[in-house]
Amino acid sequence: PDPRRLDVRASLRSNRDEWLVRVSRQRAGIALHALVDVSASMSFGAPRSKLHIAADFVEALGFSAFRMGDLFGMLAFDSEERTDLYAPARLSRGASSVAAEKLRTLETTRAGVAGLEQVAARVARQGLVFLVSDFHFPLPQLTLALDFLAHADVVPIVIWDAAETEPPTRNAIAPLEDVESGSRRTLWLRPSLRARWHSAVEMRRAEIEGYFGARSIRPFFVE
Repeated sequence: PDPRRLDVRASLRSNRDEWLVRVSRQRAGIALHALVDVSASMSFGAPRSKLHIAADFVEALGFSAFRMGDLFGMLAFDSEERTDLYAPARLSRGASSVAAEKLRTLETTRAGVAGLEQVAARVARQGLVFLVSDFHFPLPQLTLALDFLAHADVVPIVIWDAAETEPPTRNAIAPLEDVESGSRRTLWLRPSLRARWHSAVEMRRAEIEGYFGARSIRPFFVE
């Protein structure tokens, strides 16, 4: 009905025997979700824990979403879905600050990430999903969650503390503790062990990149 919308060039290139028109559509906001790992290993880090770094990311993400007119929501998980930390997706200037403050004051005590599958199922097919974790668990545990998120755009945010990636520089006896299991052991830090430490970190980085790369997903490392 409006000849000004006729796209003559596109009509001539088309194999169909009909006129094509241009239709302008207003940009619509999308939903951004942060799925945050709050298991015990995220409490590690000094002077600020990995969970505090995750909180900073969540706050920045929500602020960016608000400026762009997008919705922001957060779900958290450890051995189960943490409904007490749930923030529904909405357009709000302060929603991410409230969500981030909950993360900063949280005491992480439970091990495991079984709750990831529950939160992934809740946001399946929705916009852009940021998966925030240190990924210190067997990567096959991600398989079902990523299947749920197959129709969403997923960005893994890998948060590592320097004390995890860089061993102490001097030879010494080092008492080590696994914050997830509570198991302890004592090691004599020496040059050969530091070399193995560095090698293990690079192998783990390559393993994470390879696992996500197989699904055409590129992780972002925060160290």
